[in-house]
Amino acid sequence: MNHQLRATGIRRTAAAVGVLLLASAALAGCGDDDAEGSDATTLRVNVFGNFGYEDLYKQFEADHPGVKIVETAEGDLGQYNTLLTQKIAAGSGAGDVVAIEEGQVVNFLQSADKFVNFQDHGSNDNKDQWLDWKYAQATTSDGADTIGLGTDVGGLAMCYRRDLFEEAGLPTDRTEVAALWPTWEDFTAVGEQFQSAIGRDDVHFIDSATNTYNSILMQSGDMTYFDTDDNLVIDSNPAVKEAWDTALGMSDAGISAKLKSFSNEWNAGFKNGSFATIACPAWMTGYIKEQAGDENAGKWDITTVPGGGGNWGGSFLAVPTASKNQDLAIELVDFLTSADGQMGAFEAVGNLPSNPTLYDTPALKDATNEYFNDAPVGQLFVAGASSLTPVYLGAKNQPVRDAVENAMRSVENGEKSSEDGWNTAVSDAQAAAG
Repeated sequence: MNHQLRATGIRRTAAAVGVLLLASAALAGCGDDDAEGSDATTLRVNVFGNFGYEDLYKQFEADHPGVKIVETAEGDLGQYNTLLTQKIAAGSGAGDVVAIEEGQVVNFLQSADKFVNFQDHGSNDNKDQWLDWKYAQATTSDGADTIGLGTDVGGLAMCYRRDLFEEAGLPTDRTEVAALWPTWEDFTAVGEQFQSAIGRDDVHFIDSATNTYNSILMQSGDMTYFDTDDNLVIDSNPAVKEAWDTALGMSDAGISAKLKSFSNEWNAGFKNGSFATIACPAWMTGYIKEQAGDENAGKWDITTVPGGGGNWGGSFLAVPTASKNQDLAIELVDFLTSADGQMGAFEAVGNLPSNPTLYDTPALKDATNEYFNDAPVGQLFVAGASSLTPVYLGAKNQPVRDAVENAMRSVENGEKSSEDGWNTAVSDAQAAAG
């Protein structure tokens, strides 16, 4: 779920996260036995956001009497990554199964000895169950260790509010909407038209400059802030500054709601229509449905993104060597990342499988999403999945990304000029990269 971000997405309220964390802590204190002192085995799973595993957990438990799965979901990807890094380094405290976001897998490959090597459990014999580059992303450069098995990949589209487009006098049909914005410059022009026509201060065309910036950047080639030797290239990779200027140009045009991703205000914006469009990786569809609620079913739709696509998001499941339930944990990862497991997650929350053997199956390629006005998600996301290419993010991608986003928000909120904000982004990125 890049996933970033998935990348990454947050599907839990703060209260729910707190309850889950407390539950996990209590269970962890009991070792492998439950609170009643029985012989039940608890498998702890750490994720960020909603991976769509609820029904899959129930199936695994039914097939494994005496096993109980407890999932903890962190509400902030940066915090999740920091805590997981600390726990893996300490050799204790992490779950039996842990999710690793695409931007962090390079970081954890440097500590491959801290994770179970799935090659020791037959993963090389099943490499065709993942896109070649997806499997390679979680494999050490010498090819000896594979520390995680792939869950989903990004895929990029554009989600939009049909009702707000209609109110602004714009087309609502997804094919006609796609024709409005072959480029991001066209997209900005449509946004200005929308903003002028809607005539409301509480509704804007995009949610924020930062989200749009990340979407543009993830279309820009095979790297963003770091090259494949992990050298920081923020000020020498022209794609970064181009994405910065394009996104802030939208803010300057007055079409941004200026909402911070995954904030309470941003979450509420899905429900109350604070913004009309949002760049939409496959995993985002489940998040929108959860936040917008049943009352907005059919108001949202999906079409192609300017520039024709992109890859934003995706995760892996790993088993720390510190797990005292390694065999069961490995079996659970095998199940969740299998073709059936990936389809179950797709059906639950829209996460696009990384298993290419599924791409020609009617269940996937012909899939529609009722909530999004029966949008043909199979055509929109799956059709281009086999041609997706990885974007190298680097071990320090997350802190650098946070620094750049913070600088961009300071510009969007009127605290700095674009030039001053860019200089801050570069200097703070250099500090974050160490």
